[in-house]
Amino acid sequence: MERKEAVRRAYRLTGGNNFYDGMITCSTLSGKAVCRLVWDMNKVESDDYLEKALSGIPEHFSGRLLEVPVGTGILTMPVYKTMPEADITCLDFSADMMGQAQERADRLHLKNVTFRQGDVGALPYADGAFDIVLSLNGFHAFPDKEAAYREVFRVLRPGGTFCGCFYVAGEQKRTDWFIQHVYEKAGFFTPPYETAFSLKKRLEKRYATVTLGTVKSMAWFACRKPE
Repeated sequence: MERKEAVRRAYRLTGGNNFYDGMITCSTLSGKAVCRLVWDMNKVESDDYLEKALSGIPEHFSGRLLEVPVGTGILTMPVYKTMPEADITCLDFSADMMGQAQERADRLHLKNVTFRQGDVGALPYADGAFDIVLSLNGFHAFPDKEAAYREVFRVLRPGGTFCGCFYVAGEQKRTDWFIQHVYEKAGFFTPPYETAFSLKKRLEKRYATVTLGTVKSMAWFACRKPE
C-alpha cells in the first residue's frame, strides 16, 4: 500500500472533527472557512505545505525521531502508523494537547511512540539523541525562539535532519493582520516572527544543506546538520 493511502486510512481512524483539528487540516467547513479567511489557502495548498514539511522523513524511516510540539497529533499520528520500526518521541508543553495526541496513538495501536511533557527551550535529552527533529506549526508560538533553535540543533545528531513548518511574516498582509490582532491577543502566536528570508539565513548559518519554500504565509523546510 502506498504511504499516502496508508496515512489517509489512519487519518480516518483518528478523526479530526473538532474546530482546532479541522482548522489545522483544512478539512471541516469551519476549518476551510478559517483557512480561506485568515490564510487565503485552500485544502490543496494546506496539504501541499504539510507534505513538504514532512519530506525530511524517509518513507521507511527506522531511526529516532523527536516531534516538538506534538499538538493533538492530528497531523502526525497517521504518518507514524506507517513507520513501525521508528523510535518516536513526542513532546509538548500542553498536557491537554498531548493527552489528545496520546488518545490518537492508542486508537491506532502505536507501540513505538512515547509522550513527554516538556519545554522546547530546555529539552530533557542528550546531545545528538535524535536522527530527525520535526516541528509543525510550533516556532511561531514559542516564547523563547532562540532557545528553541539552539536546543533542536543540540539534540540532533551530526548528519541528522530538522524539518517542519511555521508562519512567517511579510508574505500576506491579510494573514499578518489576523496574526497581530487576533492570534497574538488570543495567546496562540508569540512575536517576534521570522520572514522567509530571515529563516533561510538563520538555518543556513547552522545547517549544511537547507531546502525551504513557502505556501502563502507558511514556510516549510528540511535541513541537514553538518557531519
